[in-house]
Amino acid sequence: MKMEAAPGTNKVEVAGLGLELWRAGRGRPLVFLHPGDGLDDSAPVVARLAEHYEVIAPSHPGFGGSDLPKKFTTVDDLAYFYLDFLEGQNLKDAVLLGVSFGAWIAAEIIVKSSAQLSGLILASALGAKFEGPRKREIADLFSIPQYEQPQYLYQNAALQNKDYASLPEETLLKLARNFESFARFGWSPTLHNPKLADRLHRIHLPTLVISGENDRVVPSSYGRSFAQRIPGASFKIIEGAGHYAHVERPDAFVSAVDTFVNALPKSNKPN
Repeated sequence: MKMEAAPGTNKVEVAGLGLELWRAGRGRPLVFLHPGDGLDDSAPVVARLAEHYEVIAPSHPGFGGSDLPKKFTTVDDLAYFYLDFLEGQNLKDAVLLGVSFGAWIAAEIIVKSSAQLSGLILASALGAKFEGPRKREIADLFSIPQYEQPQYLYQNAALQNKDYASLPEETLLKLARNFESFARFGWSPTLHNPKLADRLHRIHLPTLVISGENDRVVPSSYGRSFAQRIPGASFKIIEGAGHYAHVERPDAFVSAVDTFVNALPKSNKPN
């Protein structure tokens, strides 16, 4: 289903499922897949991306106001759902940008099909296992109390102490639903697909992997391993940032995205 590009949130139907969709900006389409705590369309990075691109940002099934079918239990289910979504959008020269949990979904999409897309950006990616079974590569966010998680997501001390008590009830309910769905899809095995690492060679799109310099969820060495498994992928470290580099360093993040996207070729296929 193709929507008119207009600021704000709408609900569209994809394969019989109601999907909450935020869309704004003009230019090359950029599909933004949010991290495990949901889509924050008020974050500065989203507005700045919309100054350069037509940002298409869905809330994953089970997140925000999107429906959650009982049969959706794995990231694989989300990846196939998004293939239907991308096909229905009829995009041209679109770039897929996933952050954290969204980067895992993005990688699972592209190892299956890169139709409709011309570039891939994986920011603070997780979802793969590169070391042996005895080495933990991804922090177990599900064993960390919610009030302590910002210490893993951010380097900036001012962002590490989130005041949940001051948030409106509606926001808290949405966050609770997001975290419940995040656990549903990422609980076991913890935040990875044991088979994904051996499938990354199937990604043949131009790819940029971004890591925060001081990421406590997945270290920059993990991001580098991700890039090394993808043919021709480039790797960028955002200095002075933790796991959510897109929040802490939005200017540096958008600059890295722009540099990558501006170097992508444009196709000659008609709209």
